[in-house]
Amino acid sequence: MMETNHEKLSANTVGFCLLPSEIIQNILLHLALPEIICLKSVSRFIADVISDKNFERAYNSQSRSSTWLFVYKKRWNRDAILHGFNDHSTRWFNFRVDSLLKPVICPGDHIYFLTASSNVFLFVSNTRRELLALDLGTKAVKTIPPSPLGPRGTSSWRRSGMKLVATGSGHFQFLFVDLVHNSPVLFVYSSKTDTWQSVEAREGLAEMPRVFQKEGSHVLLDATNGPYESTVTAVGLECGAYNNHAPIVLRPKFNRRPTDGLDRLQVCGDGNMLIVKSNGVDDAGVRMLSDIELWGGLRLNGSWHDWELVSKVPRKIKEQIRKPYRAMRGCLERRDGIIRAVLLSNYDGLWDIIWLSYDTGRSLWTWLPLPDCKMKGLNMAGIAFSSGLTLS
Repeated sequence: MMETNHEKLSANTVGFCLLPSEIIQNILLHLALPEIICLKSVSRFIADVISDKNFERAYNSQSRSSTWLFVYKKRWNRDAILHGFNDHSTRWFNFRVDSLLKPVICPGDHIYFLTASSNVFLFVSNTRRELLALDLGTKAVKTIPPSPLGPRGTSSWRRSGMKLVATGSGHFQFLFVDLVHNSPVLFVYSSKTDTWQSVEAREGLAEMPRVFQKEGSHVLLDATNGPYESTVTAVGLECGAYNNHAPIVLRPKFNRRPTDGLDRLQVCGDGNMLIVKSNGVDDAGVRMLSDIELWGGLRLNGSWHDWELVSKVPRKIKEQIRKPYRAMRGCLERRDGIIRAVLLSNYDGLWDIIWLSYDTGRSLWTWLPLPDCKMKGLNMAGIAFSSGLTLS
């Protein structure tokens, strides 16, 4: 009689459980969170190991050092899937968030993924014009009350500089900057109080306050991105949360270069900017990537007047990633001295994802090849980096 898949799984589980506990824990510590969650349902023994507080602390400590890239894709009026790729893994993982969001959305509602931090993921409903916060750890979904600017659709959120900051114990803050009467205003939502606060950014300061000079003590949120000048606000953080100091308006500029006739895409985040250059657009609307530059907006011993060129992507990497595209967007983060940027491009229905990292300490670029995300013919409805997911 042929052995069934269920019998094989049971036999493998029994064999795995007979291993020494130290080896079992070491194996589990090398797995991504989606794999851990699946294993919890395999056997009571494995579930007990994963639920152990010592294992949980060890796994969470290790997981926080990893970086995830999340891409949200969907077919119109059909279920959507959140895809996640870990910088220590070799494949994409599927997070079926559509079933978790269904209790708070209408049939046919268009949902867009905005940003993430730890286990918290932020979405926006274009139909209801509401923000939705999903905690993957508890599987709880929360509708965020409208900001002082009122209900906003996806097009409004795509233009604003924003940051989601997990503050522990399942709580988070959501920060975004927008222009109100041509002045940058910071809006901060706290899940702990379920309220918004807003404060107008201060103008005219030549230097950053000392409190902002340590990496991680502030975030930079862009209000406008122009070809030669941007409007950026520096927002102070304290212990991972907004510290109630008024944000500061910064207006870094590019020197005009008359010979620079290249088509440029700017990707901003965390005090840096990635500039993607192409040799213009041909008659078919196609661009070809020609250069990628990293610029820094943070000058610790001077003013915020000009962007400074930090580095260019080496020719060898450019040759490996150079492809034609019709449309491109990206995201950028800086954490622990590493600047990570992702560029997502589309060419005749085919999506391509480029993950680049720059080690500021070693002045070293790396390219992380990604497996196919199988997005042909699908709508890309959001992309973002996040810190490591945790078990609770």
